[in-house]
Amino acid sequence: MRILLVEDDIALAEGIRTALKPEGYTVDWLQDGSSALHALSTESFELAILDLGLPRMDGLQVLKHLRAAANPVPVLVLTARDATSDRIAGLDAGADDYLVKPFDVAELKARLRALLRRSFNRPQPMLEYRGITLDPVSQSVSYQGQPVNLPRKEFLLLHELLAQPGRVLTRDKLQQALYGWGEELESNALEVHVHHLRKKFFSELIRTVRGVGYLVDK
Repeated sequence: MRILLVEDDIALAEGIRTALKPEGYTVDWLQDGSSALHALSTESFELAILDLGLPRMDGLQVLKHLRAAANPVPVLVLTARDATSDRIAGLDAGADDYLVKPFDVAELKARLRALLRRSFNRPQPMLEYRGITLDPVSQSVSYQGQPVNLPRKEFLLLHELLAQPGRVLTRDKLQQALYGWGEELESNALEVHVHHLRKKFFSELIRTVRGVGYLVDK
């Protein structure tokens, strides 16, 4: 699950990235609104965490431009502006949720989970598919009732595919979900992860769409 974090407070941003990484999120970070708008318009993210008081372009303007372009990415506004009028302005501009600083990290994680459930139209976060059960909250996977230990990248890949059965996910989208900016990516890394998942579960789990990407059938 790839998230764009837009926050100009370096200490806060680093704290959020550190807290979210064990939860299975790939967090890319930007510090100004203009760069954020460009990234959200040209790349694929499952959701965005957006501060309002940003340099170069205010967070509200980023939101308005996104929604004017019909970009549906869920946005959690994270801000020190706690007046009711500010919250109303953020929601009216297109925010999906609003969290006021200072905040509890546990609440941030819960709000992100809720946004992701709504974006995938699922009331519950648990994913089940042909004997596989994946719980993104506890970061656990089982197959036919037996626990399966997966490295982080394999867990992320399996989650991406199981969350959207029947949909072909391109190589670029999957690589963006697994690897943040600045992470080294070997040319065959995705194929290796797919191979390992097929061995750990069953060979028909992931179907290759030649020249495009991968999917799990419905």
